[in-house]
Amino acid sequence: MTTLVLVVLCVVVGSMELWAGRQSKEQARAFARRVDELNDQVTKQNSVLVTVGEQLTAELSRVKRDVLPALDSRLRDNSGQVEELARFVHQADTYLRSQSGRLQELEQQRVTLAALRRKLAEMETSVRAVTAGGGAAVAGRVDEAIARLTEVERGGAEMLELQRALTRTLEDVEDVVAELLQYTEGELDSAVSSALAGRPRVGGDGLSVTATGRLWSRDEQLQDILGEMYEACLRANGLQVRFRTVEDADGAGPGVPDHRRYFLGGRRMEELAGAFTALLISTGADLPNGGSPAPPGGLSRDPGASPALGRAPEDEAALKSLLRVLYESAGAVAQIGPLLAVRTREELVAAVLDPGQSLELENDEVFWDPSTAIVRLRRLPTHQLWELTAWGASA
Repeated sequence: MTTLVLVVLCVVVGSMELWAGRQSKEQARAFARRVDELNDQVTKQNSVLVTVGEQLTAELSRVKRDVLPALDSRLRDNSGQVEELARFVHQADTYLRSQSGRLQELEQQRVTLAALRRKLAEMETSVRAVTAGGGAAVAGRVDEAIARLTEVERGGAEMLELQRALTRTLEDVEDVVAELLQYTEGELDSAVSSALAGRPRVGGDGLSVTATGRLWSRDEQLQDILGEMYEACLRANGLQVRFRTVEDADGAGPGVPDHRRYFLGGRRMEELAGAFTALLISTGADLPNGGSPAPPGGLSRDPGASPALGRAPEDEAALKSLLRVLYESAGAVAQIGPLLAVRTREELVAAVLDPGQSLELENDEVFWDPSTAIVRLRRLPTHQLWELTAWGASA
């Protein structure tokens, strides 16, 4: 019995294996058929894609060959047309602006004409009213107005002749004044020369001219304050201005201040020389190194000598203020009798001259040239020369 069961089981197992093998073969054959069908479809699709690609390539070639050049030429044409339209628009805008200006002018003219019409209407009304009141009276008034106009015309001719005569008289007066100024300046120069030579002359008012002064600066903006400091220094040192002149700075160019000359009195030259020497010694004592700047210079002298001369404090302050303003200038000259202070772009130098040296510089006319004046001053003895550049920088 058991053997029979085993035999049946073996038969069943074999049958199932045969059935499973047969099913696998059928599935493999079906899968192979499906793969072949897919390959056929892919081949067909590749053929279609190749055809479409060839068509697209041909279409692109046609576009590049025919369409794109035509588009480029059309774009160029359109660009030229746009530029031409922009030019026309600009011209139209300019024309509109000009027309707007003309319209404004016409509107103003219209307003003016309307006002004139109103005036004419008023005048016409007035004339009619006057005519209605009496033609004879109007004629008399017109004759009277014409007579007055004739008198005014005659008076105008007389006024013109009087104006011409007045102009000639003023020109004569200007010539006389110019000659008087030249004469006065010559007399004052002579008085200064006499004072320098030790023979001061006394004028009719009993006041002598004992010294001369000069003032000039290259900086026009400093001219006013420099003049104020200069005249304050004169007053602080007991000097009075007898006469002053303003001379043209020949060849200096436009915008350069004129030369100022002063004729001074009140103190003798030797008094001024001693006073200014003491003031410069005191000024040198303000330097941080005890009043001993780089040579040449007279600042190394004993600053204690200043109080022994009995100076007033205001003259020292006035001189220092003048020297500070000179230092701020790019070029300046200030002379007060024997004192001569010169400022160039690099240096500030002061000197106290004796009468002979003053006459020499006066004759050589170097006062108005800072560079030349400083060269001449450096030829002086060291006790007459003060180097103030370092003092000005530390002030």
